[in-house]
Amino acid sequence: MPLTLVLSDEAATAALGQRLAEAARPGDVIALDGPLGAGKTTLARAFIRHLTSPGEDVPSPTFTLVQTYASARGPIWHFDLFRLSHPDQALELDIEDAFTDGIALIEWPERLGERLPEQRLNLKLAIDGDGDTRRATLDGAAWQDRLAALAHV
Repeated sequence: MPLTLVLSDEAATAALGQRLAEAARPGDVIALDGPLGAGKTTLARAFIRHLTSPGEDVPSPTFTLVQTYASARGPIWHFDLFRLSHPDQALELDIEDAFTDGIALIEWPERLGERLPEQRLNLKLAIDGDGDTRRATLDGAAWQDRLAALAHV
């Protein structure tokens, strides 16, 4: 069953990223969906800093397509697939390695088409009417046991 959270500001989006990091395990794929400006990179940045260090430089991988980070839980792969024109281009980014030995955060996951693993957490961010508030909807069979802990963001 999906979990929907209201994120009142950027700090709430970052707090969700930190809680996701606490729950994440090697082999997890987190598909971050939402329009430009919805907070995907903000959430990913908080996630990565929580598992690495608060001062970790976490640029948006818009132009590099992928950034990797070392953490105690193994590598974290942060993908921004906005610029992909075909799902097979993701193979050049070693995305299959990310799916097996790390934690993968994927912005614009729909660009993977059928290459997007079925076992994943889908996290959709939507901008509510006022422009400041976000709504996060989380769903994924592999995460059902962990979603309850995230309900208190």
